[in-house]
Amino acid sequence: MSTDDAERRLTMVLVADVAAADVGAFQEYESLVLPLLARHSGRLERRLRGAGGTVEVHIVSFASRAAHEAYAADPERLAHRARLRAAHIDVRVVEVDDV
Repeated sequence: MSTDDAERRLTMVLVADVAAADVGAFQEYESLVLPLLARHSGRLERRLRGAGGTVEVHIVSFASRAAHEAYAADPERLAHRARLRAAHIDVRVVEVDDV
């Protein structure tokens, strides 16, 4: 493994399609969980939102796959996620590399 490979961050793109009625709940959820990224060596590289807030795109990176898994399993994040149980949100996550 080269030095570049060892230093490469795991980068992911998240695309969330949010029902108009659930935009407020989704944005509140984000305000609670995005600060947790740093706890797991994660970074919000870019955050984009379509008109009306019904589409949101995040580019996030983590120091490693293990760091991402720790973020995904973070009990505080999961507790906040439970608040969205009734919301209509379709999320697609794609692992990406710079080209």
